Amino acid sequence: MAHLLIMESPTKASTVKNYLGSNYKVVASKGHVRDLPKSTLGVDIENNFEAHYINIRGKGDLIKELKKEVKKADKIYLATDPDREGEAIAWHLAVSLGIPEEKAMRVTFNTVTKSVVKEAIKNPRGIDMDLVNAQETRRILDRIIGYKVSPFLWKAVKSGLSAGRVQSAVTKLIVDRENEIRAFVPKEYWTIDAVLENREGKAFEAKFYGDAESKAKIDLPDEAAAKTVVDAVNGKQFLVADIKKGRKIKNPAPPFITSTLLQEASRKLNFQSQRTMKVAQELYEGINLGSEFGGTQGLITYMRTDSPRISEEAKAEAKEYIIGKYGEEYYPETPRTYKSSANAQDAHEAIRPSGAKLEPQAIKKLLSLDQYKLYKLIWDRFIASQMESAELATVQTDFTCEGYLFRASGYTVKFAGYMALYEESADESEAGDDNMRIPPVEEGELLSSQTVTPAQHFTEPPARYNEASLVKFLKEKGIGRPSTYTPIITIIISRGYVKREGKSFVPTPLGEITTKLMCEYFPDIVDYKFTASMEDRLDDIENGECAMLTVLNNFYEGFKGELDKALENIGTNDIELPAEETDIVCEHCGSRMIVKNGRYGKFAACPNYPACKNTKPLAKTGEGLVEKVPEIAPTKCELCGADMILRNGRYGSFYACSRYPECKFTKQKTRSLGVACPQCGADIVTKYGKNKTVFYSCSKYPECNFSSWDMPTPEKCPTCNGMLYRKKGKNQLVCKTENCGYKVDIPPEETETADHTDIEA
Repeated sequence: MAHLLIMESPTKASTVKNYLGSNYKVVASKGHVRDLPKSTLGVDIENNFEAHYINIRGKGDLIKELKKEVKKADKIYLATDPDREGEAIAWHLAVSLGIPEEKAMRVTFNTVTKSVVKEAIKNPRGIDMDLVNAQETRRILDRIIGYKVSPFLWKAVKSGLSAGRVQSAVTKLIVDRENEIRAFVPKEYWTIDAVLENREGKAFEAKFYGDAESKAKIDLPDEAAAKTVVDAVNGKQFLVADIKKGRKIKNPAPPFITSTLLQEASRKLNFQSQRTMKVAQELYEGINLGSEFGGTQGLITYMRTDSPRISEEAKAEAKEYIIGKYGEEYYPETPRTYKSSANAQDAHEAIRPSGAKLEPQAIKKLLSLDQYKLYKLIWDRFIASQMESAELATVQTDFTCEGYLFRASGYTVKFAGYMALYEESADESEAGDDNMRIPPVEEGELLSSQTVTPAQHFTEPPARYNEASLVKFLKEKGIGRPSTYTPIITIIISRGYVKREGKSFVPTPLGEITTKLMCEYFPDIVDYKFTASMEDRLDDIENGECAMLTVLNNFYEGFKGELDKALENIGTNDIELPAEETDIVCEHCGSRMIVKNGRYGKFAACPNYPACKNTKPLAKTGEGLVEKVPEIAPTKCELCGADMILRNGRYGSFYACSRYPECKFTKQKTRSLGVACPQCGADIVTKYGKNKTVFYSCSKYPECNFSSWDMPTPEKCPTCNGMLYRKKGKNQLVCKTENCGYKVDIPPEETETADHTDIEA
């Protein structure tokens, strides 16, 4: 072997392996191989913030194997992802594997296609230490905040809490929005809709606007004001006073960047950000399309980017497709280009299909439903971004009656342009009125009114953040970067600071109290402007415009003062967290039960404990926590004949008599493997031992005493025809037949997630 190519993802490694000859060996690191230790700070603050990295637990065998491959290779290509985090992984690999600087060749590719991969390998470079330093600075900052502030929260509120440079600021955004909603005072207002009819008997709707003479808008604050207008015009004829016709040009939206992809997938596909990034990762890393479409290949460009730039080759492909499919009038005179925002990193192209000719419908049967939906969204948006603008014919018609002005506006599509393929959606709060279709009318024409209807309304508070609006805000304010939007949302939910209600984010009592403490003692950390400015400093390091040590020193100088003050002022008494009420009513005393945390998770308990000790198991649904109704088992109690119900215990699920505690019969829940017992031919089932350890035994136990820690499989040993077992904790099939010794390695399961970044706890 002459050349070794190391990547992050096993899936991407498998895709790239098909593009290269036998002279290359392609392996995967499965993300980071080194990190700061979990048990200690791992950063020597007094010694220029020196980071003490260790090999990640569980990666020892992988590192040994990679070292062997490195020794055998003449050239080593580090092909980790093309971003800040990927550059850091490449550097950690070079250090931990002992790769000499002259042999460590860094290659990146924005799309996983044969031509792009081969071109990248022809043009390797060294590891970019500016990129590495930017990632390391972020890691050290997050580690210091997490490990210094979290103990303060443990003392103030409860153990297990965490703080973070980004998560705390984003949690505060959601808390602040909730406080705005609570403080909001609804204001009454009225509208009036008049249904008018032209001479041909066609009806349409016009809305009250204001004064007919001055054309000034008039607000209707109460019913009396609305009634004055209604009484004046009801049953009267309306004069067509003015018709304004116009032409509006509507331009297509740019191709996707990470933030806009997350927003649009949320609005149009109802995908949460984690789901979007997971599917995008699959499309990027490669899908097997069969020989008809060129085998395995990546279908989209790299999905972590904030630049709408696209290559000249991609523009040319799009032009050819658009003219061939729609005609020359659907392509603009000059190819479209889109500018990046001021704080965007321009390292990567926009998110686009790898090839414009590969239509979603053509490969639909080769994709999962989620893959097809997201690929079609990305493909449609990209092609539309290169198409001609749409032309709309607009009309605004004013109607007068008794000195009052009513107005109807609408449009028709004169030339569809890009709208023939795709139209960008809007947030609910930004969506306007439905387009009104106005039948033909002429100035001076008198119209009869069918109805004049007043309606009462109240002003609405600001909407809670959802996936789309939160990501949009983070992008606009420069909080986080493309690789961190999804982890930010995931972590504030998993830590219990925020919960979902439908599509909206709502702060929990824990999130509100934690935010209050952080605002009092660490105002900089929860200030989104501070967080955004820190992201700018990291970009400066990446661009070689600022030193890593300068950023760390400037940060720590202010942070240490806040930390010392917080530790001095914090009391020893815990802050009382308000109980989370449920809708479950205690059948013993009639109180609303509250949520408690136990060793096996959350459960409902009576608030009158210890006078009332009633508890109930809880189940998590899309609507929140609800009472978990025990599942009726298919069998009856062997002692008393009553129903058996499913319960959870320290060793996993089990069936218990529904008459407990009168009858204490239990039976462990098992799952069939679909494999016959080698001793008696009955089913082999999964069982649980102490500490929830899994083992396998015959379903007829104790009549048949077969059991195994390794998982039996239906496969047969090619040497002796005995049963093959999957070795516990290893990707290996072994035969246990005496004197056989057959074993074979099997491909490892993929452990790479959609985001290879992490936000420090």
